[in-house]
Amino acid sequence: MSLSPRSTSNSSTNNQNIYTVSRLNSEVRLLLENEMGIVWLVGEISNFSAPVSGHWYLTLKDSRAQVKCAMFRGNNRRVTFKPVNGNQVLVKARLSLYEPRGDYQLIIESMQPEGDGRLQQEFEKLKMSLAAEGLFSQSLKKPLPQHPKRVGIITSKTGAALFDILDVLKRRDPTLPVVVYPTTVQGEAAAIEIAQAIGRANSRNECDVLIVGRGGGSLEDLWCFNHEIVARTMAASQIPIISAVGHEIDVTIADYVADVRAPTPSAAAELVSNDSAHKRESLQSRDQRLRNALRYYLTKQKQSLITLVQTLNSHHPKHQLQRQSQLLDECEYRLTAAMKQRLAQEALRLNNKQNRLALLSPEKRLSEQSHRLQRAESRLKQAMQRQLNSAEHQFALQISKLDTVSPLATLKRGYSITQDAQGKVVTQADSVMPGTELTTQVEQGIIVSTVVRTQTS
Repeated sequence: MSLSPRSTSNSSTNNQNIYTVSRLNSEVRLLLENEMGIVWLVGEISNFSAPVSGHWYLTLKDSRAQVKCAMFRGNNRRVTFKPVNGNQVLVKARLSLYEPRGDYQLIIESMQPEGDGRLQQEFEKLKMSLAAEGLFSQSLKKPLPQHPKRVGIITSKTGAALFDILDVLKRRDPTLPVVVYPTTVQGEAAAIEIAQAIGRANSRNECDVLIVGRGGGSLEDLWCFNHEIVARTMAASQIPIISAVGHEIDVTIADYVADVRAPTPSAAAELVSNDSAHKRESLQSRDQRLRNALRYYLTKQKQSLITLVQTLNSHHPKHQLQRQSQLLDECEYRLTAAMKQRLAQEALRLNNKQNRLALLSPEKRLSEQSHRLQRAESRLKQAMQRQLNSAEHQFALQISKLDTVSPLATLKRGYSITQDAQGKVVTQADSVMPGTELTTQVEQGIIVSTVVRTQTS
């Protein structure tokens, strides 16, 4: 049976749409990396590990879900704290896929504790949003009056910033009227109060320039000037506003929205006061506007550069090396686990052989034979002792019998034995001659005597 050309063509087309697992994972990884780009993520660290390769592997989780993450050695060197399980962190990462296992994961580029990081993230998010709306546009900036008739100050009535502004104004232009709109400049309610003070100044329309600010502080201290309500109220103000928040290094959303940014409250007072340096101050104002325009332009260019860098990074060989490094770490884990399992099996086999060897060991048999020998020796000693006792008893009986017929026993009964010089026992008196020397043995010794004469019965 042969296939028709049409069916052959359809089969070829279908084969082209069949993916291998490797190809599918590769294309999904490229799709994730190219489409998602950089993401910011808050979560709790768990399953943190740092193998000898220097890379970090962890899981970020919340109450309902979790995602695996990897942070490679070149990036984690910039982290200023030691991550531990249970830490809440904010990470900047790009989405990816670990192709060998098909695991969706995040490649972390930066990490910071959640508190500071969340504020910085919110700051960047609001700044980009307002910039996209055009609230930072130079075309919306209102020029400051060359000769202000009255200056409004929106700040804390007890703060050092107010006294710094008043000191500068008194020194430079003592005749310039000042209206203070007191408000809190720190805390949860401060943003609303600042916005209300700006609205109140506009409704009264008694000033032709406003200074909004406070002294320096941490990011949390200055956070009320990063609220959207303050930014939009400042943008809607009909009165030109000078932002004078913190020090030169402190930058807030209010600085981008304000018509002019002053590096310090004292510098803001100098901008609104006229003296011989007026032209210089005007030049500084224009320079500031130029800086704002350049900052806005650089922000847009930076965003464009980030997009290009992300596209370039998705095709960078570094990521392939990172994936291979991650695969190497995984192989190391698997090899270590296999070695531990093999060692445990060999240890069990060795223990079994040792037990069998102990059962077959000649030492045990020698011990048993030694015990048998000891028991036999004990029985032999007992038998010998019984034999000796019996022999002693028989010997005692023989001695007793011998004693009954012994001449010594006769001597004990008062008899004696007389012998001549040759040791012959004298039994008859006529068997000895006078002058013969005799020895008589009695129980207690020997008597030596000489025969004088003999007498027969």
